[in-house]
Amino acid sequence: MPTAIEIADKIAADQNLTKTQAKTIVDQVFKAIADAAAGGAETNIPGFGKFKVKETAEREGRNPSTGATIKIAASKKLAFTPAKAVKDALNG
Repeated sequence: MPTAIEIADKIAADQNLTKTQAKTIVDQVFKAIADAAAGGAETNIPGFGKFKVKETAEREGRNPSTGATIKIAASKKLAFTPAKAVKDALNG
C-alpha cells in the first residue's frame, strides 16, 4: 500500500516537481477532502470516486468478553465509492 510520501515521490518524478512541492500538493488534497467531510460535504473526483460522510445511529451491541449489552454511540464515517472507471480497472 503506497504512503502519501510514495504518492508524492511519483508525482514529483512524473511532473518534474521537487519532492517537497509534490508532498505539499498531496497533503493539500487530503486536507481539502478531510475539511469537506468535517463540514458534511461530499467530495466528487470525476473518474476516481466520491468521498462522503455516512452517519450511523446509536445501537446496542454486546461486550465480547462478558456478553453484557452495551450502547454503541452514534458516529460519522468517511465512505468512499469508486467511480465506474476504477471499478472496471479493478475487475479487468
